[in-house]
Amino acid sequence: MFSSFIAGLFQQRPDIIIGTSPQFFTVCSAWMLSVFKRRPFVFELRDLWPASIKAVGAMQDSRLLRALEKLELFLYRQAAAIISVTHAFKRELIERGIDGDKISVVVNGVDLERYRVQEKDPQMLQQFQLPNRFVVGYVGTHGMAHALHRILETADYLRQHEAIVFLLVGSGAQRSALLQQAQDMGLPNVRFVESQPKEKMPQVWSLCDVSLIQLKDDPLFRSVIPSKIFESMGMGLPIILSLPAGEASAIIEDCACGLIVSPEQPEQLAAAVMDLYRNPHKRQTFSQAAGSAAKQYSRVRQAEKMLLALQKLTAAN
Repeated sequence: MFSSFIAGLFQQRPDIIIGTSPQFFTVCSAWMLSVFKRRPFVFELRDLWPASIKAVGAMQDSRLLRALEKLELFLYRQAAAIISVTHAFKRELIERGIDGDKISVVVNGVDLERYRVQEKDPQMLQQFQLPNRFVVGYVGTHGMAHALHRILETADYLRQHEAIVFLLVGSGAQRSALLQQAQDMGLPNVRFVESQPKEKMPQVWSLCDVSLIQLKDDPLFRSVIPSKIFESMGMGLPIILSLPAGEASAIIEDCACGLIVSPEQPEQLAAAVMDLYRNPHKRQTFSQAAGSAAKQYSRVRQAEKMLLALQKLTAAN
C-alpha cells in the first residue's frame, strides 16, 4: 500500500486510477492517489474481502474485522465506478447500500492463444509418473478456502482403481499439511506438483483428463466464480465442480460442460469421477461443450467490456 502510493505520486497524471482487491489495502493506495491526482478512482472487486477471511476461519468476528468492513464500505462509496467479477458481488453491494448504477460486471476470462486443446505433454507425463493414467487435476491454490483434504479422502475411496490418479498442482498455506496427510494415509494415487511457471501451465493442464474445481462448503462461495473454470474450458476439459450452488454452478449448467457435486462430499465426488472414467462418450461431449463455451469468456472479449466501462467513466469526467 505505502510503496505503491509513493511510486504513484511520481507518475504522470492519469485519466483513471484503478485499485484491485483482495486485499483492499492496495485499493486504499489507489483511492489516496485519486485524491492527490484529482482523478476518478475505480474499485476492481475480485473477492469480498474481508468476508472471505471470516469464511475460511482465518479471523473471527472482532472489532478489527468490523473496522475493516467499515473501511471496505468507505472505499466502495468513494469509488467513481466499481467493476465486479461476478453478478453476485454486485447484488451483495447493492444490498449493502452501494449505488448499483456505478457497478459493472466483467467476469474472469481465458487467453485462448495460450490455453487451447492439445495432446498430453510427454515429458511431464514421465516426470510425474502419469503414463496410461486417468488424471483428475486440481490446479491452483492449496489454501484454507479449498478443502483439499476432501480430495485426499476421495482418493482413498478410489485407491483400488489403479488407473485413476489425482494430480494437485500449486502452492498455499495448506500444502505441507496435505502432503503429510497423503503420506499418513499411504495414498498411491495422488501426485503433488509444485507451482509451475505461467508459460508451462498449458502443458500442466494438458495432463488432465478432468478438471476438478473445489471450494469449502460455505455460503460465501456461492458468489465466487473460480478463474480455473475458464482455463479448463479453453483446454477443452470436462469439469467436476464441487462448491456451493451459485453463480459458478450456473455457468457449468448453462454450458453443459461438466458435473456438479455437493461441496465436501468425498463419496459424491468419487461417484462423479467414476462416472466420467467409465463414460468416454460423456467426457467427449463435455469436452466439446467446454471448448465452445470458452469463446464467450475469452480475455479479448472481457477486455472489451472492461474498456467500455472505463470509457463511460472518462466520458462522464
